[in-house]
Amino acid sequence: MPRIARGLAGNHVYHVINRGNGRQDVFHKDGDYGAFVRLIGEAKERYAVKVLAYCLMPNHFHLVLAPEQGEYLSKWMQWIMTSHVRRYHNHYGSSGHVWQGRYKSFIVQGDVHLITVLRYVEGNPVRAGLVGTAREWQWSSHRETTGSVKRSVVDEVMIRLPDAWEAFVNEPLTAAEMERLRLSASRQSPYGDVEWQEKVCAELGLESTMRSRGRPRKESEYV
Repeated sequence: MPRIARGLAGNHVYHVINRGNGRQDVFHKDGDYGAFVRLIGEAKERYAVKVLAYCLMPNHFHLVLAPEQGEYLSKWMQWIMTSHVRRYHNHYGSSGHVWQGRYKSFIVQGDVHLITVLRYVEGNPVRAGLVGTAREWQWSSHRETTGSVKRSVVDEVMIRLPDAWEAFVNEPLTAAEMERLRLSASRQSPYGDVEWQEKVCAELGLESTMRSRGRPRKESEYV
């Protein structure tokens, strides 16, 4: 199966996702989560990539990234994934694939669509039933975003967030919002309004990502 066009460019925001190989858990204890968060901070020192949001789940992660140059995204991700796998195997005495392979990414329009993605990412643990509120999940950007803890790896978002962000994140997204997000994740297609999508696809050669490719992914794959 041919690879999906990735289309990298600076001055864009990307939602990045990866899962454990065979959907197996990758983060087994607090130390695993903490080590990955530290890698995010170290990666930021190596490449000019802003981290707007993140969420680490037992068997997958979500990152919302804004690279200064498009090529920095792939370098940033390659470094963090390689470093994490090396740490994982050294710690657990294991070998083989830890992640399912090539990460997924899609560009996000920097308006209300970005707000929806940030809300989606930080609300992931609530949606999965791991906690009752986003504040209770330690391994996401939510506490930094709301000011509950000092910012360490998360940068300021370039758009004003709605008031009462914490309550907003805890509210379920609509079925339509979830469907559009899952479609972009599955196809790795730009997430935004139609006119913007067409413009970005034409500029970056992403037209193929807007076309359907067989049966849609199961809902559970993109919690």
